[in-house]
This record gives sequence, C-alpha cells and structure tokens, in this order.
Amino acid sequence: MFSVSKIIRVILTLVVVAVALILGMTLWNTYMVAPWTRDGRVRAYVVKIAPEVSGTVVQIPVLDNKFVHKGDPLFVIDPVRFRLAIDEAQARLDSAQADLALQKRNASRRKNLEGIVSTEEKEDYNTKVRIAQANVDSAQSSLNTARLNLQRSILYSPVNGYITNLNLRVGDYVNAGQSYLSVIDADSYWVYGYFEETKMWGIHVGDVARIKLMGYKQILPGHVVSIARGINDKNADPDGFGLQNVDPIFTWVRLAQRIPVRIHIDHIPDTINLSAGMTATISVGPQTKGRRGKLSTWLQDHL
Repeated sequence: MFSVSKIIRVILTLVVVAVALILGMTLWNTYMVAPWTRDGRVRAYVVKIAPEVSGTVVQIPVLDNKFVHKGDPLFVIDPVRFRLAIDEAQARLDSAQADLALQKRNASRRKNLEGIVSTEEKEDYNTKVRIAQANVDSAQSSLNTARLNLQRSILYSPVNGYITNLNLRVGDYVNAGQSYLSVIDADSYWVYGYFEETKMWGIHVGDVARIKLMGYKQILPGHVVSIARGINDKNADPDGFGLQNVDPIFTWVRLAQRIPVRIHIDHIPDTINLSAGMTATISVGPQTKGRRGKLSTWLQDHL
C-alpha cells in the first residue's frame, strides 16, 4: 500500500508538471504565436526650419527642447536691409508709373491727329505705352517680393511642438535654405512595430494594440493604423553590370523578415514624456480573458 508521504509526493509532482505545462503553453503562445514584438520604436514628424532669406540673426526668443505653439516666432533676421529694399522698389514703381502716365498722354495726343501723324508713329507710341506698363508690372512685382522678404525675416513655428537641435546664436549669419533648428510635432507621435512575418496573420488594421515603453510602467492604448506593403530586398539591387546581386541561402536557417506596422497612440498620460526613438514592446489583438490571458499579458510586459 502507498503511504501518505508517497501520495503527497505524487500529487506535488503532478501539480508541478501541470504548472510547467501551463507555463510552457503560455510562453509558446506568448512568444511564438501571439502578434507581439519587442522591436517597437516611437516616431514623430520633424519639421526642419530653414529661412527663405539670408541675413544676420538679431533675436532668438526660444530655447532648445522647449515647447512652442503654432505661430510662435522662432528667430528674427535683421529687417533693415529688407525695409531698404522695399523703399528702393517703391521708388522704382513710382518712376515707372510716372513714365507710364507720360507715355499714355503722348499716345493719346496722337490718336486723333489723322493726316498729321503717321500710322507708324502712332504704333510706336502705343508700343511705348505697353513697354511702360510692363515696367510698372515688373516694379510692382519687385515691391511685392521685397515686402514678402520682410515678412519672411521672421520665422514662425508651423506646428505645436518641441524645439530640437538649436544651433543658432544672435549674431549668426544664416543662409537661405539651410536648416538651423527643427521642431518635433507634438501632435504626431506614433509607434512603429516591426513584427516578424510569421505573426502577420494576426494583425489587421483597426486591431487593438498595447504599448509598453521600456522606461515606463504604464501601458499605452493604441490601435493599428496601417501595415507596410513592402520592405527592402537586397537581392533586388543590381550590381555594376545591371544584374541582380543574389546572396547564397542557408537552407537550415530561415530568419523571418520584419514588417513595419504603424500604431496610433490613443492616449498619452501626462506622466509620460515621449521622445522619438524610444523603444517599446507591442502586442496586438484582443487580450484573452482569464488567468492564462493575464499571465500572457504579464509576460509580454515584463520579460
């Protein structure tokens, strides 16, 4: 007959085996079956700020890494030369308008002098009127450009966001088209999850997503916005002869490709300071109810 101690040992062994089986199945489902990845990255749109006119910086009312609202001034280029350009363009416009008025009077006086003024002379003065009108239009365009340059001497933030990479000081000379700072759009944060292709069967647009940042304990809710329809294939790159550069395949090792999945962050708590480039763990799909589902969630969030 079996003693009580032997029965207890058998029961404990069966319990341990059952727990091991449950944990094994949970780990298998969590790591091998469920749509889940540790390879997630926080992304955001970055606006490069570059002046459209050149000049000397006279004012910088912002600081690096500080928040700015849409329409806030970022830096000011010395406006003196642009005001002088407006005065010069206005003077040319006044001169062109005066010349146009003169040419119109000359043409008008010769219009009704039939038999006294030849047709060729009339056409000559009408041509002078058209040339004077063209000069007025050109001067007006120059004036508009000068006024626009004055407006562009102050650069404003196009979005709500954070100043970053501010490499500018008062007195610096800036060149048109060259970026001297950037603004990270605070309303554009999203997460890219790079899922193995073997997990793509369980990911669909609109699916619920759970985002766990490496540096925070809170779980961010989100949903799948889109799935990339292509990634780079090195074998498709041609060599110097225009032929495909095909790498040898190791048939005993087949690594799954990773497909980018864009995930929208539904809510960002005030306690979390998002930065583009942060690492995240992402799981996609409805969470299974019950203890096994809670265990899978815990494993995804902590392992």
